[in-house]
Amino acid sequence: MNPENEIDKTEALEPVETAAANVAEARGGVDGRKRPKWLLPLIAVVCAVVLVVAGVVGWNMYRGAKLAEAKEACATAADGVRSQANEYNALLNGDAADAAAVKAEQVKDAKTVESLGKELKASAPEYEGCVAEDAKGLDAATVKLGEQADWYKTHEQSLSKAVKAVTESKAAKTLETAKTNLTAKLDEAAKLLTDSDGKVQDNTTRETLTNAIDAATRLKDANDATKIDKARKTLEDAINGVNASVQAKTDADAQAAAAAAAAAQAQAQSTYSGGSSYSGNTYRRTGGSTSGSNTYRGTTSGGSGSNSGSGSTGGSTTRPNLNGAYGCTEDCYVPPNNLIQH
Repeated sequence: MNPENEIDKTEALEPVETAAANVAEARGGVDGRKRPKWLLPLIAVVCAVVLVVAGVVGWNMYRGAKLAEAKEACATAADGVRSQANEYNALLNGDAADAAAVKAEQVKDAKTVESLGKELKASAPEYEGCVAEDAKGLDAATVKLGEQADWYKTHEQSLSKAVKAVTESKAAKTLETAKTNLTAKLDEAAKLLTDSDGKVQDNTTRETLTNAIDAATRLKDANDATKIDKARKTLEDAINGVNASVQAKTDADAQAAAAAAAAAQAQAQSTYSGGSSYSGNTYRRTGGSTSGSNTYRGTTSGGSGSNSGSGSTGGSTTRPNLNGAYGCTEDCYVPPNNLIQH
């Protein structure tokens, strides 16, 4: 082996840095020169600044994430309040408003109206929304919105219960009234059916009333106020029909009687039109004496005449005879239009 070649290989090798060399370099370099004293502090400051900047950036990122999360939570809570408030207001302005118009006398239990009135006086919370600008404020708003949503939900349930109570109580009262009215109308119809026997002009009206009574009787214990009222109305119409028929027969009978009387009078006048009349005959008894006068007018045998007189008897009086036909022992009065046949 050639020693010269070995020397050349040794010189060709690169120097290897060691920890000591690094320290020496930091102090003054491998060439022996020293670094400035301010270099290390500068490096430390730069590192601190980097750390601070990194921390600030990280914090801002965290705060931004929390703010976004708070905004989302608050928006969700706000949607919940609006949803519950809409349901409550729909009930308040709808069924609750109708139930509020019901009076105490229209329901079976007046306390239901009082309970509804209390529910309607409840004051709804004031909605504020998500107006805060930081996560803390938004979190507080979210909590408040949640409480408001609970208020609307609770009061919607209690108001709905109060409305239902009033509605059911009114229905019970309506049914009770319908049954009472139908029972009274049935009693009236039964009495009329008995009293009208043989007194109607058209007997089919009584048949209609009988059918209406049967139908109403079957419904008087039903729980449907509408059907009961309908049966009562049908019964009432049948009653009116019978009453009208009774009145029609009464009027017809009265007219027939008047016509018969008029016919009899006309016949009587025709029968005696050629006879005699006697008028102006009045006798009065005074103190056991009688005075009187009579006038007789007639057309028999073409003659006419008059008779008058007065007299007294011992306590009894005999009316002057009319053609010797009859006498009167007491005060007598013969109407002027009394017709006497010869």
